[in-house]
Formats: sequence, structure tokens, C-alpha cells
Amino acid sequence: MIHSLFLINSSGDIFLEKHWKSVVSRSVCDYFFEAQERATEAENVPPVIPTPHHYLLSVYRHKIFFVAVIQTEVPPLFVIEFLHRVVDTFQDYFGVCSEPVIKDNVVVVYEVLEEMLDNGFPLATESNILKELIKPPTILRTVVNTITGSTNVGDQLPTGQLSVVPWRRTGVKYTNNEAYFDVIEEIDAIIDKSGSTITAEIQGVIDACVKLTGMPDLTLSFMVKAWSTDLVLGMGN
Repeated sequence: MIHSLFLINSSGDIFLEKHWKSVVSRSVCDYFFEAQERATEAENVPPVIPTPHHYLLSVYRHKIFFVAVIQTEVPPLFVIEFLHRVVDTFQDYFGVCSEPVIKDNVVVVYEVLEEMLDNGFPLATESNILKELIKPPTILRTVVNTITGSTNVGDQLPTGQLSVVPWRRTGVKYTNNEAYFDVIEEIDAIIDKSGSTITAEIQGVIDACVKLTGMPDLTLSFMVKAWSTDLVLGMGN
């Protein structure tokens, strides 16, 4: 599906490229540069650019263009979602996603990209699985790798890759089983000078910090004066 990936900074320089199938020449990015010149802002560059032999799909985050090259028609949102996942993975691995950080960790970047796609098709995109395959870089691990000549590649295959819940590691154990929930509500309203409400809406989110052993099912009950409801959750939901 995805033949190549080019990382382009705001100055128009290609500072990293990765090829999964055939090697695509950098000249294909000339069509992207032409669209970039016509756009008034970096965010206004078209996310899909057709060329005579390829399609260029891109996202712009952290002042970097992530440009994927494909040769056949595929759902564009599928590729764009994968590009966003690449950015999120880099940010999870390195703390920030920027050109200097990517250059400093170029070996890990190539290893992660190699695991995320198999012959151009998404394979492992969950952070937990990738971190078992490719260990995140640390100062101590970098020193050890330099001395011993080893790499960040894990010794064992991730056990969660074959699970129905790939984002959760298998065999998770906690000393204390506990779950904390924080209900956050926001009220937006427009009130006229007489005190009457013109419009009003309530938005809310539930932040959860769950430390439970294994894969249990949870039954949560929300009790309010006017109504009540039961919500059944599983670790896979």
C-alpha cells in the first residue's frame, strides 16, 4: 500500500526517507513542493496530491510534513490515520517529535518504521507492542549498546500482538487492584442582561486510572437524583 515515506521540514528539506517496497525517487516530492508554494499557510497544503504515477498523502504536525507515497488508490483517511499514528508513536518514544530528535534517534526511527509496516501494509501500530519489539532509547541503553554492539530490538516477540486487545499487555499484574474515575463537566451558556438563558450546553468527560490484574469486566453504576444507569465495561472496550 505505502511505498515510501518522506519527512520534510518547514524549509522544504527532506531529512529522512523510508522505503518499504520499491525505492521511489525524491523527485516525486517536486509535486508536493509546488503545492506547498501555492499554499498560503503550511496547514493549507492539500492532504492528497495526485501525480502521473503516484499519489502523495501528507499531514503537517510539529512543523514537519509526513508525506506518504502510494501507487494505487486506497482510502485516503486510512493512510492519513497511519501518518498520525507514526507521529504519535515518535512522540511516545522520544517525548517530543521534532527534526533534531528524529535525527538524533535515526536508528530507532528506522527500526520502528520497519515494524509498523510490513511490505507497505500496517502491521504493528500499538505503542505497547512496539515497545516490546523495539526498546525506547535511554541514556543507559545507548551506552550499553555502544559498548556491546547490541541494538534496541527486543529478544522476544510481544505477547499482546495476537490478543484481541492489542493495546494491553498480557499477564498484567498489580499488587493493589484499584480504579479511580474523575468526572469532569463543563457548562457553556449565553445569558442576556435580564438573566435569562439563551443557549446552554453541558459537556463532560470521564478520566480513568485503572490498575487491575488480568482482563476483568467492570460494571459501573452512575447514580443521579433524576436518573440512574449501569455501564458495563471490559478491558477490551
